[in-house]
Amino acid sequence: MARIFITGSADGLGRMAAQQLVASGHDVVLHARNRERARQAIEAVPGARDTLIGDLSSMVETRALAELANNAGPFDAVIHNAGIGLIESRLETVDRLERVFAINVLAPYLLTALIEQPHRLVYLSSGMHRGGDPDITDLQWRRRRWNAAQAYSDSKLFDVALAFAIARLWPRTLSNAVDPGWVATKMGGPNAPDDIIQGAETQVWLAVSDDPQATVSGRFFHHKRLRESHPAASDLAVQDGLLRACEKLTGIPLPI
Repeated sequence: MARIFITGSADGLGRMAAQQLVASGHDVVLHARNRERARQAIEAVPGARDTLIGDLSSMVETRALAELANNAGPFDAVIHNAGIGLIESRLETVDRLERVFAINVLAPYLLTALIEQPHRLVYLSSGMHRGGDPDITDLQWRRRRWNAAQAYSDSKLFDVALAFAIARLWPRTLSNAVDPGWVATKMGGPNAPDDIIQGAETQVWLAVSDDPQATVSGRFFHHKRLRESHPAASDLAVQDGLLRACEKLTGIPLPI
């Protein structure tokens, strides 16, 4: 039995992954951004041990969530599933940071830095990461004209870069990124063509399987198969630049 923490598990792929893990007898801790969502999460995954609350758009709440997770842990695996999709206009968080970057990239960085190192880490990305721009000089979209698809693609590229950086810097942790496909979640919409069950299964497989194909690190997967990622995700300058930018924004260095 493995102990697993899943962010963004009140609905969608995170909830489905939690249901699969609980059904297999694993000890699962859920996450939701507020009390109402936490209630929905535990009702949907009744076998889960607990639901931790924290709004990932706030660095204060994300730090507090990491403390809650450490009190509930240690974990064998952490699945960084939470994220937001395309938003029509540039919005800022309470920390005056661009919202897509803050939730999709900075929050998983901060949780990774603050939660006791698990044996496995899984970061949710997207096939759209291949259209991402690795330039880190305007992460907050203060100089560029807002482009929702580009901002989302950039964030998902940085998620892969983060996963690969962790794989390089933490050799005792298996760290991988996943493209779940275009699936029928709240983010993907009801007409999405890909198989949502397979999208969740890959997270579960990487979190707990002893399959030699799953016990690797620094890889990008789609439906349990290795896929090529954007070349920039493997670029050490991009990885290190992203880590420096996240450390500057949060004040928290990644433990090495």
